[in-house]
Amino acid sequence: MGRRTKARECALQMLYQWEITREPMERVAASFWKVRTTTEQTMAMAERLAKGAQSRIETIDAAIAAAATHWRLDRLAAVDLCILRIGAYELMAEPATPAAVVLDEAVEMAKRFGEAETPSFVNGVLDAIKRRVREGPPAAEPVVKAKGAP
Repeated sequence: MGRRTKARECALQMLYQWEITREPMERVAASFWKVRTTTEQTMAMAERLAKGAQSRIETIDAAIAAAATHWRLDRLAAVDLCILRIGAYELMAEPATPAAVVLDEAVEMAKRFGEAETPSFVNGVLDAIKRRVREGPPAAEPVVKAKGAP
């Protein structure tokens, strides 16, 4: 498992713990690292993702709710919601990470931690968020003016 993949999985686990306990994220992270060891780089990335997603929870949840048509957030399994939150955070706040990488990593986490239908659901929701935040609205067709028109 690569360093970035491991960091995303650690971030998912911390965010899940926060979701269940609502303890301050600093406390969640501190207790998480008491039972888990990794490199400082992996730890830093994991904390950046977990803390970043948690700190922007309202914006991220609004984006997920808009993209998850016909689903209320309170009906989603906590692990599925946390996977979506990590992916949405990366799409919204870390533009240096290619969108394809974000989606692939989220789908892989969904395969590992979610139910059978979770990977396709995660892919669809994050793809909709990606189109909105990374690609923006479709460009309008250029207007061709008649010769001599103002």
